[in-house]
Amino acid sequence: MSQNRKKLPPEVIDHWPEVFEDIEINIVPLEYLDSVRVGFTDGKTWDINIKHNSESSVEDLQTALDGLFEEYADAIQSVDFRLDTEKVKKDITQRTRKFLKLRR
Repeated sequence: MSQNRKKLPPEVIDHWPEVFEDIEINIVPLEYLDSVRVGFTDGKTWDINIKHNSESSVEDLQTALDGLFEEYADAIQSVDFRLDTEKVKKDITQRTRKFLKLRR
C-alpha cells in the first residue's frame, strides 16, 4: 500500500461496510465532501461546510481551499475531510445499476 493511500475512517466504513471497507483513497473530489475541519497549532478549529457553499463552483471551492492551506500552512496542525457518504452511496448505486443495465 502506498503511503499516500489511506483507509476510510471507521464511522464512514460503518455507513456502508460492504463497499467502503476495502476502499483506499488518496484523492476525494470536492463534490463528495460534506465539510473540512482544519485544526490549528494554537488549538483553534475551523469547520468549513462544503455543502453550504454549494452555490460556489467546484473550481471556486478548490481555489479557496488551496489558498487557505497555502496561507496558513505553518499554523495548520491537521485537516479532516468529512465525506458526504449518502451522496457517495447514491452515486455508486446509480452507476452500478446503469452499468448492469447496459450489459444486458
